Amino acid sequence: MAKLNRIRVVLAERDLNNKWLSDKLGKDPATISKWVTNTTQPSLEALIAIANALEVPVQELVRQEERDKFLKQV
Repeated sequence: MAKLNRIRVVLAERDLNNKWLSDKLGKDPATISKWVTNTTQPSLEALIAIANALEVPVQELVRQEERDKFLKQV
């Protein structure tokens, strides 16, 4: 599975952790863990909520190279 998101990187850059994001979004910690490890991908709505919580543009949470590969396939 492609590593599509950069949630882990952005959390680390801001010295935040999964629990903080879980509390901020009101989501189960297991769900956050799956997103952070790229086991599953958050929905678009969840990605927007994550971006808002981290105060970053959504684009900062998406790996550019993976986005470009996807767009070439479409």
